[in-house]
Amino acid sequence: MLIDLHSHLEGRVRPSTAAELAAAGGVPEPAGGWEQAIRLTGPADLTVYLAKVASTYPFFRSAESARRIAREAVEDAAAAGLDYLELRFGPATHADDPRGIDAVIAAVAEGMREASRATGMPSGAVVAALRHHDRDTNLAVARAAARFAGSGVVGFDLAGDELLFPELAPHRDAFGIARAAGLGITCHAAEAAPGAAAREAAELLGATRIGHGAHIVDDPDVLAWAADSGIVVEVCPTSNWYTGAIAAVAEHPAPVFRDAGVRLALGDDNPMQTGTDLRDERAVLVGVLGFTPADLAALDRVSLDSAFLEPGTRRDLQSRHQR
Repeated sequence: MLIDLHSHLEGRVRPSTAAELAAAGGVPEPAGGWEQAIRLTGPADLTVYLAKVASTYPFFRSAESARRIAREAVEDAAAAGLDYLELRFGPATHADDPRGIDAVIAAVAEGMREASRATGMPSGAVVAALRHHDRDTNLAVARAAARFAGSGVVGFDLAGDELLFPELAPHRDAFGIARAAGLGITCHAAEAAPGAAAREAAELLGATRIGHGAHIVDDPDVLAWAADSGIVVEVCPTSNWYTGAIAAVAEHPAPVFRDAGVRLALGDDNPMQTGTDLRDERAVLVGVLGFTPADLAALDRVSLDSAFLEPGTRRDLQSRHQR
Protein backbone atom coordinates (compact mmCIF):
# COMPACT_ATOMS: atom_id res chain seq x y z
CA MET A 1 0.00 0.00 0.00
CA LEU A 2 1.38 3.42 -0.98
CA ILE A 3 0.67 5.99 1.72
CA ASP A 4 2.69 9.19 1.56
CA LEU A 5 2.71 11.07 4.86
CA HIS A 6 5.54 13.51 4.17
CA SER A 7 5.38 15.43 0.90
CA HIS A 8 5.61 19.17 0.28
CA LEU A 9 3.32 20.86 -2.21
CA GLU A 10 6.02 23.40 -3.09
CA GLY A 11 8.22 20.43 -3.99
CA ARG A 12 5.71 18.91 -6.39
CA VAL A 13 5.38 21.72 -8.97
CA ARG A 14 5.75 20.32 -12.46
CA PRO A 15 8.53 22.16 -14.39
CA SER A 16 6.14 22.40 -17.36
CA THR A 17 3.54 24.07 -15.15
CA ALA A 18 6.19 26.42 -13.76
CA ALA A 19 7.11 27.45 -17.31
CA GLU A 20 3.47 28.09 -18.24
CA LEU A 21 2.70 30.05 -15.09
CA ALA A 22 5.91 32.04 -15.40
CA ALA A 23 5.13 33.03 -18.96
CA ALA A 24 1.58 34.04 -18.02
CA GLY A 25 2.64 35.97 -14.93
CA GLY A 26 5.73 37.68 -16.22
CA VAL A 27 8.14 35.73 -14.00
CA PRO A 28 11.59 35.73 -15.67
CA GLU A 29 12.78 32.29 -16.73
CA PRO A 30 15.91 31.28 -14.82
CA ALA A 31 19.12 30.44 -16.63
CA GLY A 32 18.89 26.84 -17.79
CA GLY A 33 15.10 26.72 -17.55
CA TRP A 34 12.69 25.72 -14.84
CA GLU A 35 13.67 22.08 -14.55
CA GLN A 36 17.23 23.08 -13.73
CA ALA A 37 16.01 25.74 -11.30
CA ILE A 38 13.80 23.25 -9.46
CA ARG A 39 15.87 20.06 -9.46
CA LEU A 40 18.96 19.29 -7.42
CA THR A 41 21.86 17.56 -9.16
CA GLY A 42 23.28 15.99 -6.00
CA PRO A 43 23.68 16.29 -2.24
CA ALA A 44 24.20 19.69 -0.61
CA ASP A 45 22.89 20.97 2.71
CA LEU A 46 19.46 21.89 4.01
CA THR A 47 19.86 25.57 3.14
CA VAL A 48 20.74 24.87 -0.52
CA TYR A 49 17.98 22.27 -0.74
CA LEU A 50 15.36 24.71 0.54
CA ALA A 51 16.55 27.37 -1.92
CA LYS A 52 15.65 24.96 -4.76
CA VAL A 53 12.22 24.43 -3.23
CA ALA A 54 11.80 28.19 -2.94
CA SER A 55 12.19 28.57 -6.72
CA THR A 56 8.49 27.62 -7.00
CA TYR A 57 7.22 30.19 -4.48
CA PRO A 58 6.25 32.88 -7.04
CA PHE A 59 3.59 30.56 -8.47
CA PHE A 60 1.58 30.43 -5.24
CA ARG A 61 0.84 34.15 -5.20
CA SER A 62 -2.21 33.56 -7.40
CA ALA A 63 -5.07 31.57 -5.89
CA GLU A 64 -5.88 30.00 -9.24
CA SER A 65 -2.26 28.93 -9.74
CA ALA A 66 -2.10 27.47 -6.22
CA ARG A 67 -5.30 25.52 -6.90
CA ARG A 68 -3.88 24.19 -10.16
CA ILE A 69 -0.60 23.12 -8.56
CA ALA A 70 -2.44 21.34 -5.74
CA ARG A 71 -4.77 19.61 -8.19
CA GLU A 72 -1.87 18.44 -10.33
CA ALA A 73 0.08 17.22 -7.31
CA VAL A 74 -2.77 14.95 -6.25
CA GLU A 75 -3.33 13.83 -9.85
CA ASP A 76 0.34 12.93 -10.19
CA ALA A 77 0.28 10.97 -6.95
CA ALA A 78 -2.82 9.06 -8.02
CA ALA A 79 -1.26 8.32 -11.42
CA ALA A 80 1.78 6.92 -9.60
CA GLY A 81 -0.48 4.47 -7.77
CA LEU A 82 -0.68 6.08 -4.34
CA ASP A 83 -3.56 5.18 -2.06
CA TYR A 84 -3.37 8.32 0.10
CA LEU A 85 -1.38 11.56 0.07
CA GLU A 86 -0.85 14.22 2.70
CA LEU A 87 0.44 17.48 1.23
CA ARG A 88 2.06 20.04 3.48
CA PHE A 89 2.70 23.65 2.56
CA GLY A 90 3.57 26.98 4.17
CA PRO A 91 0.79 29.45 3.27
CA ALA A 92 2.35 32.50 4.95
CA THR A 93 5.18 32.38 2.43
CA HIS A 94 2.63 33.02 -0.31
CA ALA A 95 0.51 35.72 1.38
CA ASP A 96 0.87 39.33 2.46
CA ASP A 97 -1.56 39.29 5.40
CA PRO A 98 -3.87 36.95 7.38
CA ARG A 99 -6.62 37.25 4.77
CA GLY A 100 -4.15 36.13 2.13
CA ILE A 101 -3.23 33.10 4.24
CA ASP A 102 -6.88 32.01 4.22
CA ALA A 103 -7.04 32.50 0.46
CA VAL A 104 -3.99 30.29 -0.15
CA ILE A 105 -5.32 27.53 2.10
CA ALA A 106 -8.74 27.68 0.46
CA ALA A 107 -7.22 27.43 -3.02
CA VAL A 108 -4.98 24.50 -2.14
CA ALA A 109 -7.78 22.64 -0.35
CA GLU A 110 -10.10 23.12 -3.32
CA GLY A 111 -7.50 21.91 -5.81
CA MET A 112 -6.86 18.82 -3.72
CA ARG A 113 -10.59 18.10 -3.38
CA GLU A 114 -11.07 18.42 -7.16
CA ALA A 115 -8.32 15.92 -7.84
CA SER A 116 -9.43 13.49 -5.12
CA ARG A 117 -12.96 13.49 -6.53
CA ALA A 118 -11.66 12.92 -10.06
CA THR A 119 -9.14 10.20 -9.19
CA GLY A 120 -10.77 8.50 -6.22
CA MET A 121 -7.55 8.87 -4.20
CA PRO A 122 -8.12 10.59 -0.84
CA SER A 123 -5.79 13.40 0.20
CA GLY A 124 -5.41 15.84 3.06
CA ALA A 125 -3.65 19.17 3.49
CA VAL A 126 -1.16 19.78 6.30
CA VAL A 127 -0.60 23.48 6.95
CA ALA A 128 2.96 24.37 7.96
CA ALA A 129 4.19 27.16 10.14
CA LEU A 130 7.74 28.12 9.20
CA ARG A 131 10.70 28.41 11.54
CA HIS A 132 11.95 31.73 10.17
CA HIS A 133 8.57 33.45 10.54
CA ASP A 134 7.84 35.43 13.68
CA ARG A 135 5.41 34.38 16.41
CA ASP A 136 2.53 36.56 15.20
CA THR A 137 2.78 35.23 11.65
CA ASN A 138 2.71 31.63 12.82
CA LEU A 139 -0.20 32.36 15.14
CA ALA A 140 -2.08 33.69 12.11
CA VAL A 141 -1.20 30.53 10.19
CA ALA A 142 -2.46 28.36 13.04
CA ARG A 143 -5.73 30.28 13.30
CA ALA A 144 -6.26 29.96 9.54
CA ALA A 145 -5.52 26.24 9.64
CA ALA A 146 -8.01 25.86 12.49
CA ARG A 147 -10.69 27.60 10.42
CA PHE A 148 -10.22 25.00 7.68
CA ALA A 149 -10.15 21.97 10.00
CA GLY A 150 -12.63 19.51 8.56
CA SER A 151 -12.67 21.39 5.24
CA GLY A 152 -9.59 19.91 3.64
CA VAL A 153 -6.98 20.65 6.30
CA VAL A 154 -6.07 17.64 8.43
CA GLY A 155 -2.81 18.57 10.14
CA PHE A 156 -0.33 21.20 11.31
CA ASP A 157 3.45 21.18 10.94
CA LEU A 158 6.59 23.21 11.59
CA ALA A 159 8.95 23.29 8.62
CA GLY A 160 11.88 25.35 7.39
CA ASP A 161 15.59 25.62 8.09
CA GLU A 162 16.26 23.84 11.37
CA LEU A 163 19.96 24.55 10.94
CA LEU A 164 19.44 28.32 11.10
CA PHE A 165 16.29 28.41 13.28
CA PRO A 166 16.42 25.53 15.79
CA GLU A 167 14.20 27.01 18.55
CA LEU A 168 10.77 25.44 19.11
CA ALA A 169 9.48 27.44 22.10
CA PRO A 170 8.35 30.45 20.02
CA HIS A 171 5.87 28.20 18.21
CA ARG A 172 4.20 26.63 21.25
CA ASP A 173 1.07 28.82 21.19
CA ALA A 174 0.50 28.25 17.46
CA PHE A 175 0.52 24.52 18.01
CA GLY A 176 -1.88 24.88 20.92
CA ILE A 177 -4.37 26.52 18.55
CA ALA A 178 -3.94 23.73 16.02
CA ARG A 179 -4.39 20.99 18.61
CA ALA A 180 -7.51 22.65 19.98
CA ALA A 181 -9.00 22.57 16.47
CA GLY A 182 -8.45 18.80 16.31
CA LEU A 183 -5.66 18.90 13.75
CA GLY A 184 -3.03 16.18 13.67
CA ILE A 185 0.40 17.41 14.74
CA THR A 186 3.68 16.67 13.03
CA CYS A 187 6.97 18.56 13.19
CA HIS A 188 10.21 18.61 11.22
CA ALA A 189 12.78 17.92 13.92
CA ALA A 190 16.21 16.33 14.40
CA GLU A 191 16.84 16.64 10.68
CA ALA A 192 19.66 19.18 11.11
CA ALA A 193 19.48 19.59 14.90
CA PRO A 194 20.44 16.95 17.52
CA GLY A 195 18.08 14.11 18.34
CA ALA A 196 16.77 15.82 21.47
CA ALA A 197 14.86 18.22 19.18
CA ALA A 198 12.45 15.40 18.33
CA ARG A 199 11.57 14.81 21.96
CA GLU A 200 11.14 18.55 22.49
CA ALA A 201 8.75 18.68 19.51
CA ALA A 202 6.63 15.97 21.07
CA GLU A 203 6.64 17.36 24.60
CA LEU A 204 6.44 21.08 23.81
CA LEU A 205 4.33 21.13 20.65
CA GLY A 206 2.33 17.91 21.00
CA ALA A 207 3.72 16.25 17.87
CA THR A 208 2.71 12.61 17.36
CA ARG A 209 4.84 12.38 14.21
CA ILE A 210 8.36 13.63 13.55
CA GLY A 211 9.48 14.65 10.08
CA HIS A 212 12.85 13.10 9.19
CA GLY A 213 14.30 12.73 12.70
CA ALA A 214 17.55 11.37 11.29
CA HIS A 215 19.66 12.44 14.28
CA ILE A 216 17.48 10.65 16.82
CA VAL A 217 19.72 7.62 16.34
CA ASP A 218 22.76 9.61 17.49
CA ASP A 219 21.38 9.77 21.04
CA PRO A 220 20.64 6.37 22.64
CA ASP A 221 18.38 7.91 25.25
CA VAL A 222 16.26 9.72 22.66
CA LEU A 223 16.14 6.60 20.49
CA ALA A 224 14.84 4.59 23.45
CA TRP A 225 12.31 7.34 24.19
CA ALA A 226 11.12 7.28 20.56
CA ALA A 227 10.50 3.54 20.74
CA ASP A 228 8.79 3.69 24.14
CA SER A 229 6.62 6.73 23.37
CA GLY A 230 5.13 5.39 20.14
CA ILE A 231 6.12 8.50 18.21
CA VAL A 232 6.08 7.97 14.45
CA VAL A 233 9.13 9.01 12.43
CA GLU A 234 8.41 10.03 8.84
CA VAL A 235 11.48 8.79 6.96
CA CYS A 236 12.51 10.23 3.57
CA PRO A 237 15.83 8.50 2.75
CA THR A 238 16.75 10.10 -0.58
CA SER A 239 15.82 13.57 0.60
CA ASN A 240 17.95 13.18 3.73
CA TRP A 241 20.94 12.41 1.51
CA TYR A 242 20.26 15.49 -0.60
CA THR A 243 20.00 17.74 2.46
CA GLY A 244 23.22 16.39 3.94
CA ALA A 245 21.47 14.87 6.96
CA ILE A 246 23.17 11.58 6.04
CA ALA A 247 26.38 10.95 4.08
CA ALA A 248 24.87 8.31 1.80
CA VAL A 249 21.48 6.67 1.26
CA ALA A 250 22.96 3.39 2.52
CA GLU A 251 23.66 5.13 5.83
CA HIS A 252 20.05 6.17 6.41
CA PRO A 253 18.98 5.23 9.95
CA ALA A 254 15.70 3.55 8.94
CA PRO A 255 17.08 0.07 9.82
CA VAL A 256 18.29 1.39 13.19
CA PHE A 257 14.84 2.80 13.88
CA ARG A 258 13.22 -0.49 12.84
CA ASP A 259 15.51 -2.60 15.01
CA ALA A 260 14.96 -0.31 18.00
CA GLY A 261 11.17 -0.65 17.67
CA VAL A 262 10.49 2.90 16.49
CA ARG A 263 7.32 3.25 14.43
CA LEU A 264 7.98 4.39 10.85
CA ALA A 265 6.04 5.98 8.03
CA LEU A 266 7.40 6.91 4.61
CA GLY A 267 7.47 10.11 2.56
CA ASP A 268 9.07 11.48 -0.60
CA ASP A 269 9.49 15.02 0.80
CA ASN A 270 10.15 17.14 -2.32
CA PRO A 271 10.04 14.78 -5.30
CA MET A 272 10.65 17.38 -7.99
CA GLN A 273 13.88 18.43 -6.25
CA THR A 274 15.21 14.89 -5.78
CA GLY A 275 13.70 13.20 -8.83
CA THR A 276 12.21 10.42 -6.70
CA ASP A 277 8.68 9.51 -5.63
CA LEU A 278 7.21 7.29 -2.94
CA ARG A 279 7.55 4.13 -5.02
CA ASP A 280 11.26 4.91 -5.46
CA GLU A 281 11.63 5.48 -1.72
CA ARG A 282 9.99 2.15 -1.01
CA ALA A 283 12.48 0.52 -3.38
CA VAL A 284 15.31 2.18 -1.43
CA LEU A 285 14.00 0.67 1.80
CA VAL A 286 14.12 -2.79 0.23
CA GLY A 287 17.08 -2.67 -2.16
CA VAL A 288 19.46 -0.47 -0.15
CA LEU A 289 18.35 -0.63 3.46
CA GLY A 290 17.34 -4.28 3.67
CA PHE A 291 13.64 -3.99 4.54
CA THR A 292 11.71 -7.23 4.21
CA PRO A 293 8.08 -7.74 3.12
CA ALA A 294 7.20 -8.02 6.81
CA ASP A 295 8.93 -4.69 7.48
CA LEU A 296 6.94 -3.04 4.70
CA ALA A 297 3.70 -4.51 6.04
CA ALA A 298 4.51 -3.04 9.47
CA LEU A 299 5.25 0.33 7.86
CA ASP A 300 1.89 0.20 6.07
CA ARG A 301 0.07 -0.52 9.32
CA VAL A 302 1.78 2.38 11.07
CA SER A 303 1.05 4.69 8.14
CA LEU A 304 -2.63 3.81 8.22
CA ASP A 305 -2.78 4.23 11.97
CA SER A 306 -0.92 7.56 12.10
CA ALA A 307 -2.29 9.29 9.00
CA PHE A 308 -4.42 12.34 9.76
CA LEU A 309 -7.55 10.72 8.37
CA GLU A 310 -11.25 10.95 9.05
CA PRO A 311 -12.51 7.66 10.53
CA GLY A 312 -14.50 6.66 7.44
CA THR A 313 -11.52 7.13 5.12
CA ARG A 314 -9.27 5.22 7.50
CA ARG A 315 -11.70 2.29 7.60
CA ASP A 316 -11.91 2.25 3.80
CA LEU A 317 -8.13 2.17 3.43
CA GLN A 318 -7.80 -0.47 6.14
CA SER A 319 -10.33 -2.70 4.37
CA ARG A 320 -8.40 -2.32 1.11
CA HIS A 321 -5.13 -3.12 2.89
CA GLN A 322 -6.58 -6.33 4.32
CA ARG A 323 -7.78 -7.72 1.00
